[in-house]
Amino acid sequence: MKNIIVRAITGTCFVILLLGCILLDKNAYAILFTIITALTMSEFYRLIKSKNEPQMIPFLDIFGGVYLFAALYYHCSSLSTSVTKYIFIPYVAYIMLTFIIQLYAKRPDPIKCWAYSLLGQFYIALPFALLNFIAFPGTYTLYTPWLLMSFFIFIWTNDTGAFLVGITIGHHRLFERISPKKSWEGFVGGLIFSLIAAWVFSLFYDNFSLIQWLGLSLTISISSTFGDLCESLLKRTIHIKDSGHILPGHGGLLDRFDSVLLAAPAAYIYIQIFG
Repeated sequence: MKNIIVRAITGTCFVILLLGCILLDKNAYAILFTIITALTMSEFYRLIKSKNEPQMIPFLDIFGGVYLFAALYYHCSSLSTSVTKYIFIPYVAYIMLTFIIQLYAKRPDPIKCWAYSLLGQFYIALPFALLNFIAFPGTYTLYTPWLLMSFFIFIWTNDTGAFLVGITIGHHRLFERISPKKSWEGFVGGLIFSLIAAWVFSLFYDNFSLIQWLGLSLTISISSTFGDLCESLLKRTIHIKDSGHILPGHGGLLDRFDSVLLAAPAAYIYIQIFG
């Protein structure tokens, strides 16, 4: 019971902070997710290091990921095209430096160093950076908090529906090798909850048609489930239960944002094609 209360309090504070910053203004959103990107990447590289994998330079990799988020934010929100065309040069230089460093590091397995450094960029930094295209869809510089808010609400309603339906009638395992508790019934329940949330959004925000909202919710729900499973595979591979302890009762930030890591790229693709 105590753990449930702790989870509930932490979850409530987490949702209030996230939605509060998103709805407040674009700068509050940018500051919050810059911090989240840095902490999540730090958590990821700490997990890799704990398994005695090749020594890397986590600070450089974390800086690269944070810079990618900041650069895409500036690219999407800035009116200054003279600056934005140069904004990604430092990140490209970081990628080059990641390879060059191993020439002088004299480590026994430079390939693993390259692989883990770049995995953090593609698995964590890039998805968070792509949130900027959801926050600034279509016409750049126009911040659209309602769309970014819907992205997270679809994920949360999908998780809630999957949990409630799964513990009630879930019998057929969805992916038992990776996540024994997930069921097909829960998966369908999550989709239904997410579709209901999409219908509610269509009543208040007519920028998208009902069909577009339903398609977006399905895209986010399905991809977020795969994101959750991929993080479960990561944790099973390195034999840990939680990625961290920063959120009491919920584990680490990687545990909380695992769904986002595949849902953000999927939502970006959907919005670019159908938005």
